[in-house]
Amino acid sequence: MVVKNIKIALIIILLISTFFMYSSTTYASDFGGIISGAEGFIDDANATPIQQAQINNLSDIIYNTLLILAVVIAVIVGIILGIQFVTGSVSQKSKVKESLIPYFVGLAVIFGGLGIWKLAVTIFSSLD
Repeated sequence: MVVKNIKIALIIILLISTFFMYSSTTYASDFGGIISGAEGFIDDANATPIQQAQINNLSDIIYNTLLILAVVIAVIVGIILGIQFVTGSVSQKSKVKESLIPYFVGLAVIFGGLGIWKLAVTIFSSLD
């Protein structure tokens, strides 16, 4: 049974790899074309530099959006767990207690990560 599953997996991998091998297109040019393309890329980057204020604004928008989303999800999951704990039987209460540890670990990871992000942005923006 295991050998059959391995054979099926290998056949699927072989089919997928042959599909990607024939569907990809590579555009090659001479070395001079590569250099001129790279110089054009650099010239475009130098023509419109990104300002630090733009990066800070974008970072603040993403941070605030993720923070609001994390708070909303945390509150909804907390309410659901609370309702299950209050209205559940003894076995359901034990399941809720078991799910509280991953819930609080997840909260610590998410809000800790957001805190580290905000701290890093604050430190790096003050390095001017």
